[in-house]
Amino acid sequence: MTYIPRLKEEYKSRVISALTEEFGYKNVMQVPKLEKIVISKGVGAAVSDKKLIDYAVEELTKITGQKAVATISKKDVASFKLRKGMPIGAKVTLRGERMYEFLDRLITSSLPRVRDFGGIKSTGFDGRGNYNLGVLEQIIFPEIDIDKVNKISGMDITFVTSAATDKEAKSLLAELGLPFKKN
Repeated sequence: MTYIPRLKEEYKSRVISALTEEFGYKNVMQVPKLEKIVISKGVGAAVSDKKLIDYAVEELTKITGQKAVATISKKDVASFKLRKGMPIGAKVTLRGERMYEFLDRLITSSLPRVRDFGGIKSTGFDGRGNYNLGVLEQIIFPEIDIDKVNKISGMDITFVTSAATDKEAKSLLAELGLPFKKN
């Protein structure tokens, strides 16, 4: 018996039929699905302190359960004292079972820990069926020990779907459990 994440099971059993009913798909392969989740974190202060990149990579690795990588700058920016090839952030791309596990933890335990949480904005769609969500504090994740945090920082979470339109992508993410604000 192999392990299947709860949200993946729910997608197969309930979400596919709900989206087919809503949009009238004729084939199961037309139903949009979540392809990957990218979590990225910019560390602007890393220009002066190289250890901050290591902290960011370590935090993202703890949060996602997958090794994060440092991102490097593509060009020189003199006003920021930035040189091409310097580490400037961290990111991790989740696919498959780790992606569903992270989404489940985000929905059930992390987002409810946000102060004065009333749902996430539905304005983060890009026109191609992808959704961007900004998190202001990394301490909403239970994996992060608040006592060991040296600086509170945010991160960007991008949900990449196979949906053709933003309406389909929003329906998919809402069916998976993302708590969108009511208009």
